[in-house]
Parts: sequence; C-alpha cells; structure tokens
Amino acid sequence: MIRGALRFIGRVIQPSLMRRLVLAQMAVVAALWTLIVGLLFYDSYKDPELLRFSKIYESVAAIAINLADDPKRQYDTLHAFDLALMETASDGNAESDTSPMLQVWQRGKLIYRTTDAVPEIFNSAPDVIETVHVGGREWRARTLHSPQFDTRVMIAEPGIWRLVVNITYRGYYLLPLLVSLPFLVVPAWLTVRLALRPWRRVSRETSERGPADLTPLSYRPPHRELQPLVQSINTLLQRVRDSTTRERSLIADAAHELRTPLAAMRVNVEALKAQSIDSGQRELMGNLLRSNDRATRLVGQLLQLMRSDAVSDAALPVALSLDALVQDRLAMIEGVAHARGVELELACAGEVPVLGERESLVSMVDNLVDNAIKYSPRRSVVKVQVAREQGEAVLRVADQGPGIPPGLRERVFDRFFRSPGQTQSGSGLGLAIVKSVVDKHGGSVALETGAGGRGLLAVVRLPLAVEGQDQPMLEGRG
Repeated sequence: MIRGALRFIGRVIQPSLMRRLVLAQMAVVAALWTLIVGLLFYDSYKDPELLRFSKIYESVAAIAINLADDPKRQYDTLHAFDLALMETASDGNAESDTSPMLQVWQRGKLIYRTTDAVPEIFNSAPDVIETVHVGGREWRARTLHSPQFDTRVMIAEPGIWRLVVNITYRGYYLLPLLVSLPFLVVPAWLTVRLALRPWRRVSRETSERGPADLTPLSYRPPHRELQPLVQSINTLLQRVRDSTTRERSLIADAAHELRTPLAAMRVNVEALKAQSIDSGQRELMGNLLRSNDRATRLVGQLLQLMRSDAVSDAALPVALSLDALVQDRLAMIEGVAHARGVELELACAGEVPVLGERESLVSMVDNLVDNAIKYSPRRSVVKVQVAREQGEAVLRVADQGPGIPPGLRERVFDRFFRSPGQTQSGSGLGLAIVKSVVDKHGGSVALETGAGGRGLLAVVRLPLAVEGQDQPMLEGRG
C-alpha cells in the first residue's frame, strides 16, 4: 500500500510534458477570461451603464417634483423606485458594497438617500461622471439638475477595486472557471494526447530496438516539428554504425594479420628449443611458447568476437540440435580437460532443438566449457547439462573453481574485463563472446553460485525451435 502510494506520488510530481501542455492551455483560457472580465470592469468603471441613462434621472426628478406637496408619498415613491433600481443593478441590499446610491435634493434640502451610512455625495459639476471620495470609499457619481423646485438627482456606483474584490469574493469571477474546468481539462487532454501520438510512435520504435540494431528509424513523420528529431536520431545511428563498422574491421584485420607472424614465431621457437641443449635456454623458450599460446588464443577470440558481432540480423538461421552440438564440442575439448586433470560430465534430457548460427553457438559452448576447465582445480568435475525448461533450451555449465563475486557477475561480460585476484591467465573476452552470441540468438545468460556454494554456474537460455520454424535470428532481449 505504502509502496503503491509512493509510486503514485512519484508519478504526480515527476515532470510531464502532457501535464505541462494541458496546464498551459488552461492557463491561457484563464488569462483570456481574466482579460475579458478586466476589460468589462474597466469599461464599467470609466463609463458606468447605470449613470449613462438620463431617463432614470428624469424619472426620479419627476417623482420628486410631482409629489413635492406630499412629502410622505414622495419619500415612499422614491424608496420604491430605489428598491427597484437596486434589485436591477445589484443584490437588492442597500448596505452592499456593490449597490448604487441614490440621493435627491429639493430646494437645497436632502429629501431622500438610499442609506444613512453613506454621507452626502456632491459632484464638482452637473451632468459629469467623475470619481468622488466620500466616507473613506470611492464612488463614480453623476448629478443632474432640474430648475423646477431646484431639484437635484445624484446616482453613484462603487469604485472599481471594491467592485472587483466584491465580485471575486462572491464567486462571479472564479465560479465560471471552476464550473468550466472539466470542459477545459478533458478537451485539452484529448487534444494534447492526439497531438503527441507521432512522438509516442517514435519513442516506441526507439525503445523496441536492440543494442545492435543501428538501422535508421522506419517511421518518417510528415510533421514539421518532428522531422528534425527523427533526422537527428537517424544521423546519430548512422555515425555510430559507421564507427562500429570501422572498429570491427580494424580489429578483425589486425587479428587476422597477427595469426601468420605468431605461427611463424612458434615454429621458429620450437625449432630452437629442439636444437638447444642448455636447460636455461629451453626454459626461456618454453615460457616464450606459452606466451605465444596466450597471444594466439587472444587473436582467435578477437576473431570469434568480431564474427559473432557481425552476424547479420537478416541472416537465415538453421535448425540444429543443441544437445548434439554440445556433445561434439565436449569430445573435441576432452583432451584439454584431461591434460589439466579435469573430468567432463554431460547430462542431456532428450533432444533440444534450437534455431541459430552453428559457428556462433560453437564459440559460445567452447568458451563456457574452456573457462570452466581453466578455473577448475585438478581432479574436479565440470558438469554440463542440456535440457528443456518452460519452452526454452537451457545450457548449464558448472565448475568447482573459485567463482566470481556477485557484484562482478555483470561486469565480467564486458570486453577485456577480468575479475581481480584471478591467478589464471586470460584475455577477458570469453564471456563477452558468450554474451554476444546469446544476444544475437534472442536468449539470456546468467552467472550463479555453484552447487553447495562452491564454484560458478553459467546458465544460458535460448528459444526452442518450433517445428517448421523458418525466421531470422532475433535481437537480444536487452
């Protein structure tokens, strides 16, 4: 529960382009709404609609003049008219900050005002809309004068800032935004999601690539914004592919050229050793032959590695029996194991067919078994097992050597990396070759602790061949 909540929180706070675009659209809509409301407020402030209607003033003046001889009826009629005016212009509450104010004078005497809480409001000139400050408040006021009975009618509206605060407080500004939020988010989310479909297609094609697939992206977007990105990716892939090809060619050519001088050196040293009678010289030449063997092995492994890397993804594989191939290779390597005092033991559970490239699989088996023999002590057993498990072909090679620390079991698949403290000579390419072959065949390889906590167990899993299957080798799962 806690882990799920933490994952959810992590996804929420993680930056998201989708969320960024949706919020940007919502912010634009909110800004436009604010601008429209602001313009309405400003227009209402500069030229209040209520104050522009002279007919209202004339109606109030007519009431005051016609009922001048009956003050009570005059006041009651003006009050009724004022209530209608407030109900039309505001919420009908005279104490409200948004309510207009009506004040009427006759013969220099104030005969009516909307509320006693607001002092008398005077304009500096008649028939002019102006800002007046009275009682600590700002008003927009206009006064019209009638010569009959010296009647003056003043109508005032609250200032702009109090009007803005009041309208915002009452939700007239925020409520429309909140009500329209679902109608903004869903279309914005759908629009952005549809717009990002080409980006997701490029991302999906890139993520499905294996580490060895450097071919250009097949998707050619027609969109002007996405074309530079795809072109940049394809250009980068082309550069990496050219660089990798040059590197492989250089290593393969150098390794191939080294084989002839190494062979000639060995023949000459063997001839000198056979003719020499001095024990010291013979010992030195023996060391030279062992160094020659190491160099020859390194050159051979380099060539194997380049061949395994160069297997074309479009090359047609062949159906072969993994158990028979392993049995043949163990028969070839048994002489080396016997010379080191190591016994080879093979266990097969029936036929295990796979689809692959034979020479690459031979290199994989040879390197696994050769490593197991090299690091096993004398009078020990290297156990090799071939079996079917859960629809996969499984090859296990177990030795009784010193093993590899768990923290280094991933790094030993890197080229030229060797576990510190190893006493046996080596180039650090054997497991790199195994990893390359397994990846090309769509399998996996893992190193584990041997039986009884001793030695090393290498486990290779490859797809089983289906009867009648005819398809190219798969990329690595990586």
